[in-house]
Amino acid sequence: MIHQTWQQKETIRTVECVHTDAKKYMVDRALTKGKTYELKNETEEFYFVIDNTGKIGGYYKDYFKN
Repeated sequence: MIHQTWQQKETIRTVECVHTDAKKYMVDRALTKGKTYELKNETEEFYFVIDNTGKIGGYYKDYFKN
């Protein structure tokens, strides 16, 4: 249930979106190229950020740079 408190969690760092060219999903609705996002949690494969919808979303790391 940790995902329920991620928005209140301290930001780890900020990451910048470098592209929204997704093969399978419509990422361009939730991320904007060139915009920085607050990183709330990460795994080996995903970053969990507060996206353009104002909610936490999990995205592949290749969409971002540190």
